[in-house]
Amino acid sequence: MRPDPRLIEKLFTRFEADKPDPKTELDFINPYTLVVAVALSAQTTDKAVNKATKPLFDLAYNPFDMVALGEEKLSAMIASIGLYRTKAKNVIKLSQILIDSYGGQVPLNRDALMALPGVGRKTASVVLNELNIEPAIAVDTHVYRVSHRLGIADANTPDKVEAQLMAIIPQKWLTRAHHWLILHGRYTCVARKPMCEQCIVADLCPKISVS
Repeated sequence: MRPDPRLIEKLFTRFEADKPDPKTELDFINPYTLVVAVALSAQTTDKAVNKATKPLFDLAYNPFDMVALGEEKLSAMIASIGLYRTKAKNVIKLSQILIDSYGGQVPLNRDALMALPGVGRKTASVVLNELNIEPAIAVDTHVYRVSHRLGIADANTPDKVEAQLMAIIPQKWLTRAHHWLILHGRYTCVARKPMCEQCIVADLCPKISVS
């Protein structure tokens, strides 16, 4: 699939005008807390993660403090989010690996990040993109839905959609495109009842017509 470059230009020019400097809605202090927050956000809303991590990061904002906190106490502190036991186990394991292999620092390359427990391709992409290390478009349900509705992707897996988007979005927008698409899907182009009357790109959308 190769969308009309004029469509891409119009779409992302409007997104940029609306939100020139979009950021993740996950709260974090440093690269380590960003990795933890993104890992905890799987199948969980950013709002729920932020509620859990606010007191957590006050106690443990580096791998040394997290390992000292321990899996049991960590589990109790994040019990409000989905899959919290598995996530707590992974956070403690990845924290220990960071201590043992990287001196407590987060390795800022994709392969090393993806080797950490609980850190997959999407988490690595979010971290690298947010820290301006490597442009990436992490494809979650919002990005997948919006890109299909706007007619700029048609692949049937997140990884393939990511490849399509990375190939067509100009470099000047790559580090921000993920945020624009996810925020648009989260607040405007929602799954069941998209708010087309509020959509800044409604006239460009081939999927939803506005009366």
